[in-house]
Amino acid sequence: MAGIASALGMPWPSALILGAALAPPDATAVAALGRTLPRRDFQILKAESLTNDGTALVVYALAVGVAVGGHYTALDVTGRVLLSYLGGVAVGAAVAGVADLVMRPLREAPAINLALLLVPFVAYLLAEQVEASGVLAVVVAGLIIAFHTNRLSTAASRRQTESAWPLGSYVLNGTLFVLIGLEVQAVARYLQPTDVARLLLTVVVVWLGLLVIRFAFITTSVMLIRLLDRRPSQRLRRRTYRSRVVSAVAGFRGAVSLAIALSVPVTMNDGQPLAAREEIIFVTAGVVVLTLLVQGPLLPVVVRWARLPQDDAGGELRLAEYAIAATAVAALPTVIATHGASEAVRARLAHDYQHQLHQASGEQDGGALDGAEVLPGAHQLPLEHDEEYTRLRLALMEHKREELNRLRHSGTIDDSVALRVQTRLDIEELRLTGIDPLD
Repeated sequence: MAGIASALGMPWPSALILGAALAPPDATAVAALGRTLPRRDFQILKAESLTNDGTALVVYALAVGVAVGGHYTALDVTGRVLLSYLGGVAVGAAVAGVADLVMRPLREAPAINLALLLVPFVAYLLAEQVEASGVLAVVVAGLIIAFHTNRLSTAASRRQTESAWPLGSYVLNGTLFVLIGLEVQAVARYLQPTDVARLLLTVVVVWLGLLVIRFAFITTSVMLIRLLDRRPSQRLRRRTYRSRVVSAVAGFRGAVSLAIALSVPVTMNDGQPLAAREEIIFVTAGVVVLTLLVQGPLLPVVVRWARLPQDDAGGELRLAEYAIAATAVAALPTVIATHGASEAVRARLAHDYQHQLHQASGEQDGGALDGAEVLPGAHQLPLEHDEEYTRLRLALMEHKREELNRLRHSGTIDDSVALRVQTRLDIEELRLTGIDPLD
C-alpha cells in the first residue's frame, strides 16, 4: 500500500505510515458488519484483526521513526518485531495470571466487573513500558480470562457486563469517528483544490488496491498451505476462490486505522513539520468511509454469490441443550442424596428434569427452541418447600455448567453457542436466587 501511495505522489516515509495505518482489518468493524458470514469465517476474521493490530502498530512505530529522522537496520527491525510479539504474549499471560488470583475470591458483581475493566488497561500499559505490543498483550490476557470466565465471574456480573460492554464500545467508536471528522475538516482547510482532487483519487485507488492485495495475499497463503500440509483434515478445510473473495471484501478498516492516523506526530526530530501528515489523515478517513459504506452493504451480496456452506449452529445448540438436560437428570439422585429432599420436592424435581430431557430430545430430532428455559412452576409445591426446591436446583446448576464447559473446551460446540447456553443458565440462576445484577 505504501508503494501505491508513493506512486500517487506521497513522500515515501509518509506512504509507509499510511500503509501501516491501513494494513490491519478492524475487529470492531468486522463484528458489526460481518454477521452475514458463516461462523468459522467470522471467527477467523476477528482473530486476524486482533492479531494484525499488533503487527501494524510495530510497523507504524518503525515508519514514524524513519519519517521523523531515525535509522533502523534489519537487525533492529527483527528485534522490534520479536520483542513486540514475545513481550506482548508474556505480559498478557502474566497479567491474566495475576487477575485470576485476584478475582477468585470476588463475588460481588461491581467488584468483578471493575477488575475485568482494569485487566486490558494494565496489560496494555505494562506492555508499552517494555516496548512490547500492548494490543497483543490485551488480546492474550482477554483470551485467558475468557477461557476461565465461568470460574472468575458470576451470573449477576455476566448479565451486567453483557449490557455495559456493547454500550461502551459503541460510545468509544462513535467518539473516534467524531474526532476523525473534526480532524479531516481541519486538515482540508490547508489543502489546495488540486490537492483535494488528487487525494480523492488516491483514496479510491488505495481502497481498490487494498481489496486486490488482500485477495492476492489470501490466495498465496492458501497455495502455500496446500503445498506444505497434505493432511486429509486440511483438504476438508480448503477454500474456493469464491470464499477467498468473501474474505477479501470482509477485510473492513475502521477504528484502529483512524487511531493510527490521528497519532501521527506533527513535527520531526529537528522541529520541521512532518511531510504529508494531512494527506495521511485524509486518505485514511476516506478509505475507512468507503470500507464501511461500500464494502459493508456489498458483503451480504458477495456472501450469497459465493454460496458458502451453511452453519449448523442450530444443531450444536440442540446438542448442548440435550447434553445439559441429560447431565441434570443423571446428577439428580446424587444431589438429592447430598442435600436431602422431602418427597414432594423429589417428585417435583424428577418431573421437571425428565420433562426438560424429553423436550431437549424432541428438539434434537428437529423441534424448535423457544428461547430461554422456562422455570417450572415451583408454586405447585407447598410454600415451605420453596427454599428446599431452589437450593437443589442451584446445586444442579453446577453440574450443568460443568457439562457446558466440557462441551466448549472439547470443541464440541462453538464459543457463540456456548455463550447462548450460558446466558440461559445465568437467567435461570438469577430467577432462582432473585438477585438483580444491577444491585
